[in-house]
Amino acid sequence: MAQKMYYPPEELVKNAAVSGMEHYKRLVAEAEKDYEGYWANHARTLLDWKKPFTQVLDESNAPFFRWFADGVLNASYNCLDRHVAAGLGDKVAIIFEADDGKVTKVTYRELLARVSQFANALKSLGVKKGDRVLIYLPMGIEGVVAMQACARIGATHSVVFGGFSALALRDRIQDTGATVVVTSDGQFRGGKALPLKAIVEEAFVMGGCESVRHVIVNKRTGMDIEWHPERDLWWSDVIAGQSEVCEPEWVEAEHPLFLLYTSGSTGKPKGVQHSTGGYLTQVALTMKWTFDIKPTDVFWCTADIGWITGHSYVAYGPLAVGATQVVFEGVPTYPDASRFWRMIEAHKVSIFYTAPTAIRALIKASDATPEVHPRNFDLSSLRILGSVGEPINPAAWEWYYNEVGHGRCPIVDTWWQTETGAHMITPLPGATPLVPGSCTLPFPGIMAAVVDETGTELPWGHGGFLVIKKPWPSMIRTIWGDPERFKKSYFPEDFKGKLYLAGDGAIRDPETGYFTITGRIDDVLNVSGHRLGTMEIESALVAHELVAEAAVVGRPDDITGEAIVAFVVLKRPRPQGEEAKRLVKELQDWVAKEIGPIAKPKEIRFGENLPKTRSGKIMRRLLRQLAKGEEITQDTSTLENPAILEQLKG
Repeated sequence: MAQKMYYPPEELVKNAAVSGMEHYKRLVAEAEKDYEGYWANHARTLLDWKKPFTQVLDESNAPFFRWFADGVLNASYNCLDRHVAAGLGDKVAIIFEADDGKVTKVTYRELLARVSQFANALKSLGVKKGDRVLIYLPMGIEGVVAMQACARIGATHSVVFGGFSALALRDRIQDTGATVVVTSDGQFRGGKALPLKAIVEEAFVMGGCESVRHVIVNKRTGMDIEWHPERDLWWSDVIAGQSEVCEPEWVEAEHPLFLLYTSGSTGKPKGVQHSTGGYLTQVALTMKWTFDIKPTDVFWCTADIGWITGHSYVAYGPLAVGATQVVFEGVPTYPDASRFWRMIEAHKVSIFYTAPTAIRALIKASDATPEVHPRNFDLSSLRILGSVGEPINPAAWEWYYNEVGHGRCPIVDTWWQTETGAHMITPLPGATPLVPGSCTLPFPGIMAAVVDETGTELPWGHGGFLVIKKPWPSMIRTIWGDPERFKKSYFPEDFKGKLYLAGDGAIRDPETGYFTITGRIDDVLNVSGHRLGTMEIESALVAHELVAEAAVVGRPDDITGEAIVAFVVLKRPRPQGEEAKRLVKELQDWVAKEIGPIAKPKEIRFGENLPKTRSGKIMRRLLRQLAKGEEITQDTSTLENPAILEQLKG
């Protein structure tokens, strides 16, 4: 049966940066004909270089690819100074709406001054090119300022999501060897003041943070905090008297702009290292083509800066192209579930980029409380919608398209990862006919394919492993401090080390060649668009004094996409009734403390054992079926203890 296609509106096609499918095909052909020339041309036209590059792609030490390596530039200069120099100083860069609804606007000139001041403050504390600065801040102008200030002086930043625990924070401080931590007394979220500095203190108590010389604290909530005068400094004090001019530190294109930690299928998070020149080239190009950004647009990406989406499409991409953007502190359901629609109406947002989890939660809220339905608000400023973080299910896609976009705004359903840095497979709004649930076709210049376990490309219509066949500018450069793990994780020997393994399964439509992502192929869960390793959650559970063994799987969830289900064996008899309920809550709270609330299992089931083969291997496939409530019909004769399945049914 032919899939229903949605075509871009004629008016949008006419004015789009990539106008129509013929234009898209020409760009794809151009990249295929001269791959290096294609990307070099974009790097030269999109960015300002202090010293132009002469070498485009260096494959001599594959898979540690290098792009534009002999070129010299600065990311902050490209995001701020050049726009001010071009006469855009009075253009609004950021419209910040706080949790309580208070709005602050910052122009490009003002943002440059604030970034320069904070950069000078970091320099006065001895931070220099190549040092690592850990940023643990809520959403706000300060988060963007801190990231841009690090880029300005050539320091490498590592942002930690404000919902992560002290242990997660300590591990990242330790792994990066950060010399400065930038944080806040607390953060506002859904009307509540939540601590941040207290979590930093907890991380320090754990030990292993000896590399940190200073903690800079922004006063956000006014809550009482612990203070160490020899180490702690108020943000307002460190910038006092600092010059609003700071000469950028010009760095080579391969200089590490940032490290961002992502969950792997083993317990230890991976520090994904991104470059400066290649990364910035691709985030700028995707801003121009995926979002078709125009000078008059108001762009709003709802992601937190603690995730890659907040790096690429809040802190760097919009500023690299001189756009006006909305930055939001808070949650989509506070003070009620019309928050997003009220903000789109108030700020005349024209491009809106959010996660399927948020869309599904807002559908549910609109069904329950009709007054928060988007139809009650003026959303006529919207022209493009976007989806990020996980595949969007067709029903949510249709609702988003019809109820938010009124059937006139293309949805760019973007597939990409922390490791890819920027969009990889995505519709282009003025070119691609849309199919709900499909991320459609590769971005021009990205060579994607679906292969079998030997790395052989599969015919369209056959599901397999999603791979990228050629290096691309914004790709991960290595895993910080672990090059072997980088090779093993992304360029496996099974594929002769030549193909980038995304870790996702995919299938291509036999007629259109459109890609649909079918889910993770490893033990990584996607909860509300956030990647969490099952091993990480299992390790946290086993660290509890009562837990002997744990296995974690995912099951589909209407709101979060995937829900975490944990099967737990205690060091004492299997609990029943009220005791079981009490222990479930205790273990949920424990995981929230160890990793963060996002990793809290939705369901915990206790068993006297886990289903294992005679060689001791846990049969996770069976646990997945149990978690989904499916009947187990296949042969379980290889199990050492088949009777345990009945106990774990829940």
